[in-house]
Amino acid sequence: MKSIRNKTIDFSIEQGEKYLARCIKPKKIDQIKGNSTVNGDALVALTKIQNNSIDLLVVDPPYNMNKTFHGKKFKKTGMEEYEEYTRNWLNAVTPKLKPTASVYVCCDWESSIVIGKVLCEYFTVRNRITWQREKGRGAKANWKNSMEDIFFATVSDDYVFNLNAVKQRKKVLAPYKQDGAPKDWEQTDKGKYRNTCPSNFWDDISVPYWSMAENTAHPTQKPEKLIAKLILASTNVGDLVLDPFAGSLTTSVVAKKLGRKYIGIEQNPLYCAWGEYRLEQAEKDKTIQGYEDGVFYERNSRPN
Repeated sequence: MKSIRNKTIDFSIEQGEKYLARCIKPKKIDQIKGNSTVNGDALVALTKIQNNSIDLLVVDPPYNMNKTFHGKKFKKTGMEEYEEYTRNWLNAVTPKLKPTASVYVCCDWESSIVIGKVLCEYFTVRNRITWQREKGRGAKANWKNSMEDIFFATVSDDYVFNLNAVKQRKKVLAPYKQDGAPKDWEQTDKGKYRNTCPSNFWDDISVPYWSMAENTAHPTQKPEKLIAKLILASTNVGDLVLDPFAGSLTTSVVAKKLGRKYIGIEQNPLYCAWGEYRLEQAEKDKTIQGYEDGVFYERNSRPN
């Protein structure tokens, strides 16, 4: 029995039949359009998406490690095999992107060695974001791994980047005034703050945990706050966001909350059902933990 405060989404496939019924099977339709959850193989589903239609690609592929996803196992391979795997999905997804599209690819330190190299052959790689996971399993003969990377790339030099949409609000500890007025900070009814430009190191992300409404039993779920930064920076309202390894549909959920269209592809039917439940909840609750008043707040903080 779960604690009454435990909000983790973890129902069975039988309990989620009505949510799974909302998903598309790629072999049964001719074209996949926006605001769709696709239950099937990504390489098959991508053939049903119109070329030059995607504004933003968010990819969280299986990292090159042994991992079990509710019955489906991903086995660690050699570098060459993982590179071939990466090229396979890149070859399938690249034609779907608009010339103005942006691309974000999640990876850990080991898979980034392969992914970063291959991405440079397809796109202009503009940065590597590193975010602090805040937790990780200790190791006796190595450093604890508590960081992950996200490569930021674009199809061309003509792309969207909404700087003001992703400012981080930080508390001012030593407020400086010039001629009696705040300099580079503002006094609000919630305290003294400075809205700073985002860097490529993010230490304000909380990994979903059991008492958070966004949490699911997916083993590698990304935080909504993390994905919100990518979507707000690199799309405008109404744009179409694609996630070909959608998991429990975090990208789709955040896109919906922020007024974007989405296509999420996931082969595990249980994860699709959880995701469709989350999309239903997003109809009435569009809040994103750590994002409020148009700015991102520091981790474990919120306005008074």
